Amino acid sequence: MKKVLIAEDSSVIQNIAKKVLEFQNFEIASAKNGKEVLKMLEKEQYDVILMDINMPQMDGMECAKQIRQLSDTAKAQIPIVAITGNAKNYSMEDFKTVGINDYMPKPINFDALIELIKKLTNS
Repeated sequence: MKKVLIAEDSSVIQNIAKKVLEFQNFEIASAKNGKEVLKMLEKEQYDVILMDINMPQMDGMECAKQIRQLSDTAKAQIPIVAITGNAKNYSMEDFKTVGINDYMPKPINFDALIELIKKLTNS
């Protein structure tokens, strides 16, 4: 079963994403901010990370940058999908610079998100 880590400070979005993705047979873990993501990565391996850009303590851009610098190469290469309500504030270029593979604007189109996750995890 493929494991998805959802980094999102909105519990509403987290819960909806979790239900939708579990229905598609993904195993879900969730974090509220970038610091939690990095802590969870110390213990676990994930197949894809859904990363909210605007989070408290450590935002998604900084977190993605730190993931790409991890010494564990498998973890440093986990596909990251940015989830943002302010996609206009960032270009795909900005996301690529910090190592983000793709992005989904909010409100999230879950059909498109599922397709993207399946593509990134080859499932």
